[in-house]
Amino acid sequence: MNISLLSHYQTMNLNQPLAERVRPKSLNEFVGQEHLTGEGSPLRNFIESGQIPSLLFWGPPGVGKTTLAKIIGETLQLPFVQLSAINAGVADVRKIISDAKEKGKILLFLDEIHRFNKSQQDALLGGVESGNILLIGATTENPSFEVNNALLSRCQVYVLKELNKEDLLKMVHQAIEKDSFLQTKSIELIETNALLQYSGGDGRKLLNILEMLCMSSEKDVSITDQSVKKVLQTKQIVYDRAGEEHYNIISAFIKSMRGSDPNAAVYYLARMIEGGENAEFIARRMLILASEDIGNANPNALVLANSTLQAIQTIGMPEGRIILSQCAIYLATSPKSNASYLAINEALDHVKQTGALPVPLHLRNAPTGLMKQLDYGKNYQYAHQFEGNFIEQEFLPQDIQGKVYYQPGNNAKENELRAFLKKRWKEKYGY
Repeated sequence: MNISLLSHYQTMNLNQPLAERVRPKSLNEFVGQEHLTGEGSPLRNFIESGQIPSLLFWGPPGVGKTTLAKIIGETLQLPFVQLSAINAGVADVRKIISDAKEKGKILLFLDEIHRFNKSQQDALLGGVESGNILLIGATTENPSFEVNNALLSRCQVYVLKELNKEDLLKMVHQAIEKDSFLQTKSIELIETNALLQYSGGDGRKLLNILEMLCMSSEKDVSITDQSVKKVLQTKQIVYDRAGEEHYNIISAFIKSMRGSDPNAAVYYLARMIEGGENAEFIARRMLILASEDIGNANPNALVLANSTLQAIQTIGMPEGRIILSQCAIYLATSPKSNASYLAINEALDHVKQTGALPVPLHLRNAPTGLMKQLDYGKNYQYAHQFEGNFIEQEFLPQDIQGKVYYQPGNNAKENELRAFLKKRWKEKYGY
């Protein structure tokens, strides 16, 4: 870049990133979140009426939480104070509440409110209840888990969604039209797939990439998939191993296998692998599913899932991805039965209701003479001494005789089990 061009750019306000320079100042400029900001939507009605309760904005990064808070402050003409829960504390909150009591109502925007612990969140209650502050909290985590009930009950929660392709392209065109630095460039959008993909639905990241592309060229900027990849080198996958996205992805993975969709299962598996998820964690979850959701419909599923866990522990990644994929596909395409899962849960509930019922005497062990005198083990019939290795006798405590916990599923293997049980127990258990 030549000296005169650099000097020209320095006269512009390039100390701020592009996302800040083109931040919308009104709802009409705001992009995305139509379910909240479109005509007749609840948040827009609140803003236009000027009667706004304290709010919690929950959504992924770069979808407009801060921008909406600033638009609300501008609309209400309230002093706007922004804090980040990463580096702010109770003293900062109390100072703002005190200032509001003396000088009038303040809009406090608390970014990453989930990083405040419960006692720190309690410090906000007085100001919210008195109306001295209008609190707008922003969080990327589920407020049901991260915000205490007292504060949660005093705030209206709005969920912001990841920006879609149309939203992101609109942001790009809006930035090109508004920003004086970008206007010095001749920008041609030839391909946008990589630009949109690398942004991950994050508007701030999208604009940062756009600015990087423009700053790497003196005049003509041709945006192609290759030019984006050249500037960025690697893609950042949105996956927080300790946050909510971790639970969302593993939940989708399990439910895809349970729902017999191998394609979705492999997709979510790839998301976890690319995001750096622990391979043993994935294998353990498949081991659970093999018993909970497949069970005796295909007993080999448990064997393969256990072998998968052992193989992962032996060879690790990246080769382990192949084994994980094989197992996920096998589980997804196996017949399903949760009969064993339901049986143990019902038995546990029944044990809690009935307590420690006495074991029938004929089933008790009798290692001492006294126990034999008390009829421990008396009249027990050893199944292997009878035809077919079976003799009908009572095994359940007297008070719950005939109770059924296991109902075989409707699949080939368990239909065989049902026929076996019906033959053995005739009508006793209703098989």
